[in-house]
Amino acid sequence: MFKDKEVVITGGARVIGQVMVQAFRDEGAQVCVMNKLPNEYFVGDLAEEEAIKIKGADMSKTLIITEKPSVARDIAAVMMNRPKKSDGYLEDDTYIITWAVGHLLQLAEPAAYHEKYRKWQMASLPVIPKNYIFTLEPIPRNMSVLSVVAAQIKRKDVSTIVWATDSAREGHLIAVNLAAHLKVNKPSKRLWLSSLTPEAIKKGLQEVKPMSAYENLADSAIARSQADWVIGMSATRAFTLAGRTGSGYTEKSGVVSVGRVQTPTLAFTVNRQKEIDAFVRVDYFEVKADHGNFTSLWWSLKEQTHRIKTLETAEVIAQKTKGQPGVIQAIKKEKKSTPPPFLYDLTSLQRDANRKLGFSAKRTLAAAQALYEKHKYITYPRTDSNRLTEDMKETVFQTLNKMSIPVYKPLIDSFVDSLKFTKRTIDDSKVSDHHALIPTPKMPVLEKLNEDERKIYDMIARRFIAAFMPTHEYETTKALIICQHEAFVCKGRVVVLEGWKEAYVKETSEGDGKEKEDQKLPTFVKGQDVIFQNTEVLNKKTQAPKPYTEDTLLAAMENAGKSIDDEELRDQMKEFGIGTPATRAEIIERIIQVGYVERQKKYLMPTPKGMATIEALPDEITSVDTAGKFERALNRIARGEYPKEKFDQGIIRFAHALVEKAKVYARSDIKKIGQVVAETRQIEK
Repeated sequence: MFKDKEVVITGGARVIGQVMVQAFRDEGAQVCVMNKLPNEYFVGDLAEEEAIKIKGADMSKTLIITEKPSVARDIAAVMMNRPKKSDGYLEDDTYIITWAVGHLLQLAEPAAYHEKYRKWQMASLPVIPKNYIFTLEPIPRNMSVLSVVAAQIKRKDVSTIVWATDSAREGHLIAVNLAAHLKVNKPSKRLWLSSLTPEAIKKGLQEVKPMSAYENLADSAIARSQADWVIGMSATRAFTLAGRTGSGYTEKSGVVSVGRVQTPTLAFTVNRQKEIDAFVRVDYFEVKADHGNFTSLWWSLKEQTHRIKTLETAEVIAQKTKGQPGVIQAIKKEKKSTPPPFLYDLTSLQRDANRKLGFSAKRTLAAAQALYEKHKYITYPRTDSNRLTEDMKETVFQTLNKMSIPVYKPLIDSFVDSLKFTKRTIDDSKVSDHHALIPTPKMPVLEKLNEDERKIYDMIARRFIAAFMPTHEYETTKALIICQHEAFVCKGRVVVLEGWKEAYVKETSEGDGKEKEDQKLPTFVKGQDVIFQNTEVLNKKTQAPKPYTEDTLLAAMENAGKSIDDEELRDQMKEFGIGTPATRAEIIERIIQVGYVERQKKYLMPTPKGMATIEALPDEITSVDTAGKFERALNRIARGEYPKEKFDQGIIRFAHALVEKAKVYARSDIKKIGQVVAETRQIEK
């Protein structure tokens, strides 16, 4: 009776199941064996209850929608039993897996909301849809992909949808927009992955949650998208129109591109260039003494500085101390330590890769994405967290074990037996959507990686190892020497325990032009005589601020423009930064693309167009404080601490204020904004 039938067996004890499978096969049936878990079906061993379902009676399927084809293939490799490949999706008896290619939808152009927005005119601004209700429209180049996704959702045999887009705000927006546009009314769940290893995928599918569990994140994602659209459309039109009036050019001249995050980012580079242009170099001098086996620098006890204002004074000090004996008047020794670094988040990885390897943020992200998606060697890279959660302690040991290839094994063996977890590595309160960026428990085959991937993996691996190694300990010595009534200071540093710095023993830090503190000093005794064998005058100049590199610009974006060296303080400032780890690289590329900034070796230099734009625009749109407050509000929405409606009202008021500013420019001092348009026209020619 079962000849040529497709039989699906679910439940039952494993041994009974194997007997049943063979019995059906003896009857000529094609057999598929599955587990049945609450609301989900999984290909695999048999579990608790016994049931036989003969295909022919309507069998429902679960549709999984991913953000990229590569992720669909990864999930299929874990979940599917010999899937059938079709155009744009994979299918077996239980699952259908289809995919997007990033965003398939976008907010409609202004004309879709009202005819008055079809033309650029100041009277119709700001651009705000009626009742703040937005329309989604397909992105033309992705229409065919959208059609495939829509067709799978509408299938009658699909009973449940699992959204498996990237597990972050922007990835969730892709899912939310598709569900809204395609009017999905089937039970929907969310798959949240931090790694694409088979083990992580299996675990994630067992822990899927209803889409409703992510409503706050959805509100935050939608609020961000709508706010950027309103500010971008309104401000770009308003200040472009003002500029055209100021330049004397007619309609369709240049466009002044304005954005909620883009413009403050540009302002960083412009303001730094203004500081550089205004800087006046000042000559100063230092006197360096050579004592044979160590050196010292002259020190002003009154002003607490090494600097001497005039050459004449420096030469007098050098001459009167040369060849003379000095006396050690004071010695200060301190035991110090440097804790291991935090684990990487994306921004700190991009910063280090720019500083150490010269990689752009975009290049680093591309290598990290390949390590995540293609090789499965690292966890989800677009994270803003630098800690792990309590339940990952066993994962740490598994990962260290898998990473014990020759290049890393000696380091791992040196501490793994005494590894201790601290709040610097394990802290649930510091983990947002994803934990820190770390290697996966998969043995790396470095020969399979290209050069960029290998370098980025090595950085992530060494940071992961270093984070669990002992504290770096050292002792500093500072001695005050008096000679001919002049004071000199020498500094030394001796490493007591290399600790985590052993992971970076081959790396050398860039010189900063300061007297090094790591010279080895002899043992000093107070009152000891010291000979000034030779002295020399050093000619110095005060240094102008340096232009931004991608490293320092990313830091400024993350820290709301504040220069912060302390890791703990930087960690606290993340809430007030602008952009997200996922978007900062794109923003930098954007201001380069529109001609506001250009790369000059490792520096990001504002162009005349970029300088003129910031000069012309009001503080409200260039201020990092404003952008930081918006980003903080979005984070609060995601945590359920701030209503989206209140945020939307603030965006509407802000858009009106910007347009009013532009109208003032159009009526009065519009030369600066006109210069931007003129500059744009020259570039376009």
